[in-house]
Amino acid sequence: MTFHIEQIHHVAYRCKDAQETVNWYSKNLNMNFILAFAEDYVPSTKAFDPYMHIFLDAGNGNVLAFFELPNQPEMGRDENTPKWVQHLALKVKDRSALLAAKDHLENNGIEVLGVTNHGIFHSIYFFDPNGHRIELTYDDETSHEKISMITEGMKKEMLEEWSKTKRAPHHTHFLHAAELENNAVKTNKN
Repeated sequence: MTFHIEQIHHVAYRCKDAQETVNWYSKNLNMNFILAFAEDYVPSTKAFDPYMHIFLDAGNGNVLAFFELPNQPEMGRDENTPKWVQHLALKVKDRSALLAAKDHLENNGIEVLGVTNHGIFHSIYFFDPNGHRIELTYDDETSHEKISMITEGMKKEMLEEWSKTKRAPHHTHFLHAAELENNAVKTNKN
């Protein structure tokens, strides 16, 4: 018998303070607090390590969870990995929803980077109170067409070329062609 992944059940991160995290995600991202439980022993290892485990509704059956671990050393991050790499991307409906989220976050005093055009989707970036980078994104109107171009033939070629050279292949430059052309025109005018 074979199996297939149906969906992500939940994604778990560490938090500094469970109550602060619930409040922040509720206030800033309109996510509902759906479940919490606390235990003194880790179920999988049986180790004594009291924790609070909280769960937030990320829409469409997706769940974002956090652990507060008061007996562990202060949480940090992998300093060998750039801050922009490790992040959680959450989807919003469209550009107007993204801009509404950006305004809402900025009005709550949160520094927001973007809107960034990725060629197939558009995103904003910010940090939660635990230092986790969050991305809100919506799919470009032409993303399905562009993604099918990539998946139908390019993905394997790109991965193979990357594996050999560790340099970015040029297969998907078309995603930013208009943006690059606009920048070139602006540069030539100056």
